[in-house]
Amino acid sequence: MANPLNRRTLLRGGLATALMTPALARAAEPALIPIRTDPAQVFRTTVCLRPFRASGPRIENEIVGRKQVIHNYGHGGSGWSLSWGSAEVAVGLAMQSSPRKIAVIGAGALGLTAALTAQRAGAEVTIYAKERFPFVRSARATGIWSPDSRVAQTASMTADFPALWERMARTSAAMHESFVGSAGSPVEWIDYYNLRDPEPATPEAQATAQTSAPASFDPGFAYLNDRLSGLMPHSGPVAPETTPFAAAEVRRAANLSFNIADYGRQLEADFLLAGGRFEHIEFHDPSNLSRLKEKVVINCTGYGARALWKDETVIPVRGQIVWLTPQEGVHYGVYHDGVGVLARRDGIVVQDFGPDEAFGWNDDNETADPVAAQGALEKLKAIYRV
Repeated sequence: MANPLNRRTLLRGGLATALMTPALARAAEPALIPIRTDPAQVFRTTVCLRPFRASGPRIENEIVGRKQVIHNYGHGGSGWSLSWGSAEVAVGLAMQSSPRKIAVIGAGALGLTAALTAQRAGAEVTIYAKERFPFVRSARATGIWSPDSRVAQTASMTADFPALWERMARTSAAMHESFVGSAGSPVEWIDYYNLRDPEPATPEAQATAQTSAPASFDPGFAYLNDRLSGLMPHSGPVAPETTPFAAAEVRRAANLSFNIADYGRQLEADFLLAGGRFEHIEFHDPSNLSRLKEKVVINCTGYGARALWKDETVIPVRGQIVWLTPQEGVHYGVYHDGVGVLARRDGIVVQDFGPDEAFGWNDDNETADPVAAQGALEKLKAIYRV
């Protein structure tokens, strides 16, 4: 090897596959069962709007009448991934006045983790929300650890945001990992495969491939994962012939997966067990907060903040998921040609991320598209060798 690694690095980084001889790598590769894509496996199609803010999530104080409001929204596609770290920052702001009681608005991933974090800080917490699991937008997320997914724009984020993001990501990863092994498997490690097709054989073919796609707007999303060195296992090459994938290159890495149905129930149960309360309420304007008895409010309304707080910096990024029934022996993730697949305990999610970064940008249509759903399944089917 050009860069020798010591045993500690090997064990911490999960690089055993990369260091094996080809023969050992082939022998050790687990047998992967292709995912069935026939219509009988589909049990629903859902759409979720990622609440994107160019400068990054809004986590700050605002005085509304007699209330101190701590905003905690605008995480793009990184809501679940950053939830615990974001809660730590928001609750830190909320506790500066040492309140005995705190209100949380919103019962999705951000609301539940903020409420639990506030309880652990010593506050009595009530969650006020129009919807609870499984009817919140967070329940329609893909469920893969992706802390920099559409979380900011490189040109718009402040100079201190990358460091804040890293703090939130590391805090969240540690908390997510603490749920691994829990009953119901709310969080678990999963093998995730990235596939790559061969490059066009000739310079002429390469030029054609690069110019055949129409030009489109590039949102310029910020990618910050290079700041998380040592946090997650490294990826390693896999011999393609040992897999069912029709790809020239295959890489595998372990990643955290959220079985969101179980995770949502677990967080709600923990919140209630610690004395938390839910109250059904719908807010139409910030002045409605005057109805709450708590003086400190943590606002975790996600995409709903655009309407409630008249915050047009929140831009919807539409994503559609086709849900397949869980399949015995199928428990991995794969990405190829814009399609991401994650075989969770609560269903196999298939999402077409589109031809470029602008796919779904500023699209607030939450109606399922059956033609696009079928297209995503066809792309999934093409991943496997016939």
